[in-house]
Amino acid sequence: MSHKRIPKRKAALAVGSVAALGAAALLLPNANASQTDATDAAPKTLKAADASDLAALLASQLGEAFGGAYYDAAKQQVIINVVGDNSSVVQVIESAGAVPRSVDNSLAALETAAQTLKKDATIPGTAWSVDPKTNQIQVTADTTVTGAKWDQLTSTVDSLGSGVATVKKSAGTFKTFVDGGDAIFGGGARCSLGFNVTAGDGSPAFLTAGHCGVAAAAWSDAQDGEPIATVDQATFPGDGDFALVKYDDPATVTNSVVNVGDGQTVEINQAADAAVGQEVFRMGSTTGLFDGTVTGLDATVNYPEGTVTGLIQTDVCAEPGDSGGSLFTQDGSAIGLTSGGSGDCTVGGETFFQPVTTALEAVGATLGAGDAIGGEGDAEGGVGDAEGGVGEAEGGAGDAEGGAGDVSAEPSDPAAGDEAGAGAEESGAAGDESGTGVDDGSGLVTP
Repeated sequence: MSHKRIPKRKAALAVGSVAALGAAALLLPNANASQTDATDAAPKTLKAADASDLAALLASQLGEAFGGAYYDAAKQQVIINVVGDNSSVVQVIESAGAVPRSVDNSLAALETAAQTLKKDATIPGTAWSVDPKTNQIQVTADTTVTGAKWDQLTSTVDSLGSGVATVKKSAGTFKTFVDGGDAIFGGGARCSLGFNVTAGDGSPAFLTAGHCGVAAAAWSDAQDGEPIATVDQATFPGDGDFALVKYDDPATVTNSVVNVGDGQTVEINQAADAAVGQEVFRMGSTTGLFDGTVTGLDATVNYPEGTVTGLIQTDVCAEPGDSGGSLFTQDGSAIGLTSGGSGDCTVGGETFFQPVTTALEAVGATLGAGDAIGGEGDAEGGVGDAEGGVGEAEGGAGDAEGGAGDVSAEPSDPAAGDEAGAGAEESGAAGDESGTGVDDGSGLVTP
C-alpha cells in the first residue's frame, strides 16, 4: 500500500477548525501576505505532488529571474519568486498557472551564499537553509555557538550583503528528536508520534500506538533513516493500544509539545482523562490537525487482530499513518493516542483512542512537568499474549473486510498478521510481545 501525502486538505481544516479554536487560532497557518502580489489571473489549483514539477519547469525557463518557489497548501497554489519587474516573466508564470511574487534575491544568488557559509562557517551547532518565503537564507545557531565561533558566524553572514541572510539563536542544542504528531518509520510501517515522555528510569521516550510498537522494534524520524528509538514496551491487542519507545540517545531533548504544522506547536502541560462531549484536537502525520468531540468512554473495539478495550471514542476523523498520533485539548492537556476507527477525513467516521493516563500508568512513565502516574511497565506484560492468537487467527478475515475496524480502509495480504506478529516476537522489544499485523487493517501504512 502507499501512504497519503502529509499536507492534506488544509483548506478544509482551516474552514472547519478556526471557529473551534477561537483564541487558539495561532494553531492554524495564516495565508501568506505576499500572495497579494499576484495578478487577477486565476492560478491553477494543484496537488502538492504536482507543485514541484511546475516549479522546476519555471525555474528552467526563468533562469536568473527565478527566486525560488513554495507551495501554499491552504490555497493549493504554487508561488514563484521573481527578481525584478519584468512583465514578460510575470506572464510566463501566470500562463503556467502559478502566482508571481516580487523579491530581491535570485535562487542562484542564495545558493552561492550558502556555499560561502559552508566554506567559511561550518561550525558545530549551526544550521542554515534557503527560505523562499522570506527570500533569504535562515541561519540558526544553538547555545554552544559562543565567543569566537559566534563572531565567525556573524561576520560570514555580514559578508554576504544586506538582505541575503539572517541569524537567530536557538534556545537549545541541535540533537535528533521529534515532536508530538510527527511521522515515525519502522519495519516498513509508518505511524505518528503521540507524546514525548520520561520513562520510569529517567530516560527520554515517547508514546505511540501499541500496534505500531509490535510492528517494529526500531523507529526513525525519517523514511529509510537511521533508527533513533527502540520499543521498550507495547500492548496490542488486549487491554489497550499503546507503546513506550525509548530514544537511543539519552541526551535527546524531549519537548512536551505537539507539532501542529507550519512551525507552530501546542505546549502539553498535563495528562487528563477524557469526558463525553469534550472538544478535542487530533494531530497525525497523514492528515494533520482536525477537531471533534468525545462521544464515548471505555470503548471496546474488535479489530481484525483482536479485541482492544478501554478506549476513548470520538467523531474526529483519522486515516492510515495517523496511528499513534496525539489527541489533546486546546489548553494543552494530553488525552489520547490514535488507535483506529472507520471512515476518513472526507466523509468522517468513528475513531478510537488509547487514554494517555492509563498508558502512562501501565508503562510507568511521566508526561510534562511532574505529571507522574505510577505503575509498573511490566505489569501489563502478557495481556496481549492471551489475545495474540486471536489476531493471527482472524488475520485473513480482517483483511477481507478491508480493515473496517480501524483507520485503514485498504485490504492487504491475509498473511500479514502472522508475519508481523512473528516479527514482534523475534524482536523481543515489546513488553508483552503481543499483537499482529501491519497491513491487515491496523491503521499502519507501508511507505
